[in-house]
Amino acid sequence: MKKVKSILLSGIIVMFAIITNSVKAQDATTAELKIKTSAVCDMCKETIEKYVAFEKGVKKSNLDVESKMLTVTYNSTKTTPEKIRLAVSKSGYDADEVPADAKAYKKLAACCKKGAVCNDKK
Repeated sequence: MKKVKSILLSGIIVMFAIITNSVKAQDATTAELKIKTSAVCDMCKETIEKYVAFEKGVKKSNLDVESKMLTVTYNSTKTTPEKIRLAVSKSGYDADEVPADAKAYKKLAACCKKGAVCNDKK
């Protein structure tokens, strides 16, 4: 009976180790990126977060309008910081050193352009 309990305990320990390593492997692929944007209002926030959400591998994003900082959590095996910055640029906004795409910027509402003052800030 002791041998059976020992075998069962060993099996449980092995299963626990496998599950723990699997979770660690998933965590190793999750990365966080902070990007300085040219966003000025809540409408900008919606636009940027929408564009970034379509980038493969992005798990979540949040733009703090006051600081203009976008925080993106993503799977590092599916996308890169460069691709995420490019997605922000394609939405019409600067992303760190990557300038806003000119065509997308022209399509932005007047209140979303650089230097604009918006009334919808929370």
